[in-house]
Amino acid sequence: MLLIVFGSAKLMGEVFVKLRQPALVGEILAGALIGPGVLGWIAPHDTLKALSDLGVMFLLFDAGLQVKASDLLRVGGTATLVAALGVVATFFGGWGILLARGSSQMEAFFVASALVATSVGITASALSARGLLHQVASKIILAAAVIDDVLGLIVLAVVSGMARGRLNVLDIALTAGLAIAFTVVVAKWGAATASRLLPHFHSKTQGEEAKFHISLVLLFALSALAVYTGVAAIVGAFLAGLALSETADTRVRDLTRGVSELLVPFFLVGIGLQMDLGLFRSKSTIALAGLILAMVIVTKVLGCGLGALSIGWENALKVGLGMVPRGEVTMAIAQMGLATKVIRPEVYAVVVFTAVATTLITPLLLRIGFRDPATETAGA
Repeated sequence: MLLIVFGSAKLMGEVFVKLRQPALVGEILAGALIGPGVLGWIAPHDTLKALSDLGVMFLLFDAGLQVKASDLLRVGGTATLVAALGVVATFFGGWGILLARGSSQMEAFFVASALVATSVGITASALSARGLLHQVASKIILAAAVIDDVLGLIVLAVVSGMARGRLNVLDIALTAGLAIAFTVVVAKWGAATASRLLPHFHSKTQGEEAKFHISLVLLFALSALAVYTGVAAIVGAFLAGLALSETADTRVRDLTRGVSELLVPFFLVGIGLQMDLGLFRSKSTIALAGLILAMVIVTKVLGCGLGALSIGWENALKVGLGMVPRGEVTMAIAQMGLATKVIRPEVYAVVVFTAVATTLITPLLLRIGFRDPATETAGA
């Protein structure tokens, strides 16, 4: 299984690089090719999911190492507005389309909730691959994508409560408060705390690669804390990288990149494996897929772009395009809706198609928006 997944990912990635396309597109398509929808060599299972989860955690950890916390905090106000407008526009867009197509209120709410969150992992991967992480727009995109996860959690909590027939406002407020507090505290004071404490730990350790080991402990600790506070583990992983961004040495960064090279293909292939084109047998399902895909692109470009107009329309366009991809959070919510029979299988297939399709077109959208990687490398 490991040979098939990793080998096919790297082979397809190499093919797409030779075609002057991003490797991540080839790796996702490798998953679709070897998955149940085409060759049927590999099906999603627990081992692959564990490797996929580790892959996206290291991807976000590596992205966090490349961005200073102070730079993200500087654009925090703009990022919050970008995330909020994008979530609102996409939620009501998805809800309205599903209702108009004959879905129940609960199915429409669940699908809309699944579609609101931008994929931090795909966004970070695409921006990093093109060397764009230090641009102003990129910092806003990363910060807004993290905030998206928190807002998506709140929306999901409300919708899940409605689905169960009991909406506990106090529980939702407590969960939202913990998630927001965790994210803000680590983003604001994590780097300063790490710069004071880590040298003390380093001076007490003598093992080979001790600095990297300590970094891994922080990565897994903050990922676990993120889950306990209600947000995704990948947010904790990104915040861990952010906390170490000013203290991690070259060796730690190189080792992190090496582990990412091993594990990230499992995350990308896992996205492709979710595709099951067999469910697209009816014209109505195909039409719904096309409509939803167009909606999630337009609402993110317009909604998020509107939130970023304060930094100029060119940067606002970059932000809007960069917020398009959906991924791990979208599919997790959709799987929850399918398991509870709130979402029908054909509608679930549309949501998964949307996540995969937006992921595949993200490199093209970034190429359109970020025409000159050499510009805007300073902070906002």
